[in-house]
Amino acid sequence: MFESFSEQVVNTDGADILVRLGGSGPPLLLLHGYPQTGAMWAKIASDLASSFTVVVPDLRGYGRSSKPASADDHSPYAKRAMAADLAEVMTYLNFETFNLAGHDRGARVAHRLTLDFPNRVKKLAVLDIAPTLTMYERTDMEFATAYYHWFFLIQPFDLPERMIGADPEYYLEKKLGQWCRTEGTFSGPALAEYKRCFSDPRTIHASCEDYRAAATIDLEHDKADIQRKITCPLLVLWGAKGVVARTYDVLGVWRERADDVRGYALECGHFVPEEAPDGTLQAFQHFFGPA
Repeated sequence: MFESFSEQVVNTDGADILVRLGGSGPPLLLLHGYPQTGAMWAKIASDLASSFTVVVPDLRGYGRSSKPASADDHSPYAKRAMAADLAEVMTYLNFETFNLAGHDRGARVAHRLTLDFPNRVKKLAVLDIAPTLTMYERTDMEFATAYYHWFFLIQPFDLPERMIGADPEYYLEKKLGQWCRTEGTFSGPALAEYKRCFSDPRTIHASCEDYRAAATIDLEHDKADIQRKITCPLLVLWGAKGVVARTYDVLGVWRERADDVRGYALECGHFVPEEAPDGTLQAFQHFFGPA
């Protein structure tokens, strides 16, 4: 994976972030989701690197990045804290402004990063999510059934940690299989990396803290910023066969939060860059490329 990319660890104020770096051209920061690592971008990173300087970190708490101790209010895993890590990473790499894309949890971090650092993000892409506050406020039986993990992972320590930790590889494969709609998506080095990293009890705990923060302090931040809109161009991609497509007017809910929105569904499930790499690559090249 990531041939011709270099790796380094960037020390931020709150965490040590593993970063993969490759290519040349305008910087493009790619953020992964749950329960994965930056390896989820492996199918398209090298092609993107022909046009962009591609930066692929592991979020704090995930993969090979550090797992800071949490707190009673879960603030070390607030999207604000996770976004600040990435802003520091890009400053360290001498990229004052950059393009940004995120999938799943990474898209939620990307949303927060764009609100907190609006002068730094030139264009934003979010993949297969609706805004966090929207998803919680509009929860119904269909959503709660499909996204039961949102309500399982937020249970107090250490119920989910113990249950997942009893067989983390089974849990990981079950989650990947439940959300994927494209046969043969997960195999080889990326899947091995997911299994290796997610089998670490520290990752299991940190990822639970990520979700606990999403249901508490993140909602406080989102409510405080409800009148603030994303001002840069926003691309929204989602899986036509996934829960988000069934549950939301995806472009409609994002137009409540952003001024300049475009996007469409790809023929896949939740794991858009891995299930539909060609479509994702084409969308990114068109959106992030020269105007």
